[in-house]
Amino acid sequence: MLSRTADHLFWMSRYMERAENTARMLDVNYQTSLLPQSADAAEKGWKGLLGISELSGDFATRYGAISARNVMQYMVSDAQNPSSIRSCLMAARENARAVRGTLTTEVWETQNQTWLEFQRMVAASDFQKDPSALFEWVKFRSHLSRGVTVGTMLQDEAFHFLRIGSFLERADNTARLLDVKFHAADLEFHGAAQAQGQAAKDVEYDFYHWSAVLRSVSGFEVYRKAYRNVILPERVAELLILRPDMPRSLAACMQEVVGNLRRVANEQSGETLRLAGRLRADLQYGRIDEILATGLHAFLTQFLDRVNTIGVGISRDFLVPVQ
Repeated sequence: MLSRTADHLFWMSRYMERAENTARMLDVNYQTSLLPQSADAAEKGWKGLLGISELSGDFATRYGAISARNVMQYMVSDAQNPSSIRSCLMAARENARAVRGTLTTEVWETQNQTWLEFQRMVAASDFQKDPSALFEWVKFRSHLSRGVTVGTMLQDEAFHFLRIGSFLERADNTARLLDVKFHAADLEFHGAAQAQGQAAKDVEYDFYHWSAVLRSVSGFEVYRKAYRNVILPERVAELLILRPDMPRSLAACMQEVVGNLRRVANEQSGETLRLAGRLRADLQYGRIDEILATGLHAFLTQFLDRVNTIGVGISRDFLVPVQ
């Protein structure tokens, strides 16, 4: 396969996954902002969302004050924000158009229709009328895109590059979400005893905070089924980092990345595959108490660095190299 074709497929899937992840975070933050809370707490929530995407500086320069309306406009329809839903859906569509002949008709029509319908919805101000409806629609279109890909495409190199892009992007986003949300909760873990010893007045806040984190990755029902217990921060971290049966966990994402990388391996990709395999092994045999004892922030920062290194390696070995 030509490297430019693989590059378009890889980034098409990454941008579609990024649009979904942005919609998930915005939806949960919007729903949480409707709960009784102080103005300072609400502002911290929106500030944290910008921090996940490392967009705080650009937002401050262009919008100034942080408010729900400003942040949502910036993250949904701002064409100058490369991580907005609009920019991601447009980039996904343009990458799909560039390799139209490699995709099935259903995959291309899904991407194209998503972009055209999104433009119509934004022009009709549907977003301002009901933000949650738009976010659910974006998530549904992303699900549809993945489903059509799995259901109609030949599972050849093109398919594997699409999967690598999706799961590498998902791993990056889940790690960023965890890092920001745990930092916002201002919890330093020294084992389960501290979590159990929190003041009673914090219990209600903790429930809504961690429920929101779980809902942002469709993990609330999964948590209840897996642990059958009250929502504890260390359990949330374990579910989203180490559980291979949780579709959006770091372990599950790296399992998919390694599996698909192995199927497209070439003479020069050995080091990239080794790094990805080592990261997967660290997650496969890791323990949450060890991670929390050494520091969750340090672990997630290192994980993001390693994922970035793997991404650069994939670009070098298979795609158009990132400058």
